[in-house]
Amino acid sequence: MTRDAAIARATEAFDSGAFLALLREAVAMPTESQAPGQEAALRAYLDAFIAPLVARLGFETPEIFPNPDGVHGPFLIAERHEGADLPTVLIYGHGDTVRGYPEQWREGLGPWEIVVEGDRWYGRGTADNKGQHVLNLAALEQVIAAREGHLGFNVKLLIEMGEESGSPGLRPFCREQAESLRSDVLIASDGPRLNGERPTLFLGSRGAYNFELSLNLREGPHHSGNWGGLLRNPGTVLASAIASMVDARGSILVDALRPPPIPEGVRAALADIRVGEDPTAPTIDSDWGEPGLTPAERVFAWNTLEVLAFKTGDPDGPLNAVPPHAKATLQLRFVVGTDWQNLIRNVRAHLDAHGFPMIEVRPARAAEVFQATRLPVEDPWVEWALQSIEASSGKKPALLPNLGGSLPNDAFSEILGLPTLWVPHSYPACRQHGPDEHMLASGTREGLAIMAGLFWDLGQDGPDILRRREARA
Repeated sequence: MTRDAAIARATEAFDSGAFLALLREAVAMPTESQAPGQEAALRAYLDAFIAPLVARLGFETPEIFPNPDGVHGPFLIAERHEGADLPTVLIYGHGDTVRGYPEQWREGLGPWEIVVEGDRWYGRGTADNKGQHVLNLAALEQVIAAREGHLGFNVKLLIEMGEESGSPGLRPFCREQAESLRSDVLIASDGPRLNGERPTLFLGSRGAYNFELSLNLREGPHHSGNWGGLLRNPGTVLASAIASMVDARGSILVDALRPPPIPEGVRAALADIRVGEDPTAPTIDSDWGEPGLTPAERVFAWNTLEVLAFKTGDPDGPLNAVPPHAKATLQLRFVVGTDWQNLIRNVRAHLDAHGFPMIEVRPARAAEVFQATRLPVEDPWVEWALQSIEASSGKKPALLPNLGGSLPNDAFSEILGLPTLWVPHSYPACRQHGPDEHMLASGTREGLAIMAGLFWDLGQDGPDILRRREARA
């Protein structure tokens, strides 16, 4: 059979309702990793849904592992092996979801049953992430059938059940299972496309580091009439300290928190990227952020320092008094090349140099640091993937050197040492994590075609890509 025939089989799986029926099974299984006491439900998704699905795709009996942290959801590894001389792709997804919150969904909708309304398929996990990894496995199945039982490459599958809790245990698990997960490339799907219409490829993600600033000056509030002008106000001091770190238009003032210059390849990739054009997107503030950068460069190629929370006194019941304490939580979203490892030390040095030695700085409690990752846009895998996606969709895909948000991609790029290709099937207005989460039927059908084409091309081109990468090394 041909590439076109493989894609036709994938789109027929959509048109016939077979894919929707498969996804209904997945969504019907509540897998709320953020809720307590869900261990059995999280494992059941792997035992009762993923394991039978991959068995019919010719994977060896999958193995389910407990989380190394002893608390959160388990992991599944499965392998489909065709030959030691063939490329190996690692496919990743997460089967857990955020809480369902059924009472928050509008009438007629609920988290654990797919409801179809026009182009929208509603249900918890449709966008994040059941719909995405089930789509990839469904496309893989059709390519196997089109090639009469063969792919031309090996496949390893990793499904985790704790991503919505911050992927606890994923990094140590990848270290422990490095040999079992050894592959040549990661191809996975999560997050949104640039918009609902444009296929997208991203190569990593920005990092995220949350930290706290706090100032405790004295016990209890003191009357502002008696003591105002005599006692240092912690809210004023903390606001001034933050203003010394990020200016009134959102530009970072601390050199150690700024990224290196934008690489030319990254700048070129972002030249045709337009952000905020989705009808549901908020209006972009054109005068906000780093001067001299396009909106795409600000969100995909630069660092931002955000004030997530600020508290002094009692905002709901303010007293006529000088408050004793103030606290703020800040977040640095950062790209590759940022010295995030020394963030606390660098912020401490900045505060001391600007007259704020009394302010404490520390990592936010229980904060997971997401590292910044980015496969170089010049990597042979990138050009190959872009050409494949365009051939299948008839559209020029958007290339994002990294996602603006954060993913645990460092587990794959840094620990396993893999080039990482992410092909998202969701879109910005999918309402993931909130009520009325959904995926678009049109994007789903196109996604099946894209992934079938990508897997077909991997069987054709994989060995050549590996030779080209070796020649560049």
